[in-house]
Amino acid sequence: MRKNLIKALIFILPSFVIIAAFRIFPLIFSFLVSLHDWGIEGPKDFKGFENFVFLFKDIEFWRSLLNTFYYVMGVVPVQLILGLFFAVFLSSRIKGRTFFRTIYYIPIVTSIVAIAVVWKWILNPYRGFANYILSFLSIPPLKWLEEPKSILAILFSKKLPGPSFALFSLMLLGIWQHTGFNIIIYLAGLENIPKTYYDAAKIDGAGPVKQFFSITLPLLGPTTFYLLIVNTIGSYNIFAPIWIMTSPPGGPLGTTRTVMYYFYQQSFEFWNLGYGSAVAIVSFALIVLLTIFQRKVVEKKVFYG
Repeated sequence: MRKNLIKALIFILPSFVIIAAFRIFPLIFSFLVSLHDWGIEGPKDFKGFENFVFLFKDIEFWRSLLNTFYYVMGVVPVQLILGLFFAVFLSSRIKGRTFFRTIYYIPIVTSIVAIAVVWKWILNPYRGFANYILSFLSIPPLKWLEEPKSILAILFSKKLPGPSFALFSLMLLGIWQHTGFNIIIYLAGLENIPKTYYDAAKIDGAGPVKQFFSITLPLLGPTTFYLLIVNTIGSYNIFAPIWIMTSPPGGPLGTTRTVMYYFYQQSFEFWNLGYGSAVAIVSFALIVLLTIFQRKVVEKKVFYG
């Protein structure tokens, strides 16, 4: 028994060292930094939890958290719906299925920097391809990444709160880039559904729509739940497109400044590493709490066949 335990520990040790070095130690060190007034030259004074107290009073932090909430709520549901739709479409017997699967997955493996640069050109308000297409539809040029007004206010011509049009433009990029990942995962889930269920449903007279809502959707519950957690965490951590595409980064008027960019700004633009670490710790705690909520509440509605 002891020999087996030693062997198991030997096999686990490399993974544990990697996790400890790149996960556990940075988290502990960040917490220690958050307790100090820590600048570019190193620690100055021990501040205790003053950074955290100031954080909860910081209006800019709450604004960045609201922008993050807008982004997550605007991107994740659409990614799930489109991923499921295209997965069902590609699971049918159509010509060129392999080609389409490859095309949809290419954005996932493409460098986000390259993608952001190309999309910044596409959404350029003066010579971008998006406004060029809209010109054929007699739609005036849009200031995609420069408009701070709420998209709801623009659509309904009223003063309505919501994500800015610039943040909405970033949402389009997020949806386009990550939907392919959902498609691949949903395709794997569809292949695990026994065909006998559909054969029995056909005998009972159920059509394609009835089969989808009675068989496909419930049995894809675990897959959807997994994608919900992964997409939520991924969308919460958006940074690169904001830094590359918006000018100034986080603009206009801070309407695209998310929590992750606010952390970067405080830590590596203002070199307020203590406060930036506090932002990172609170963000980590929020993600953990959100994941626990999803596990405790949402997972109860998941059907494990």
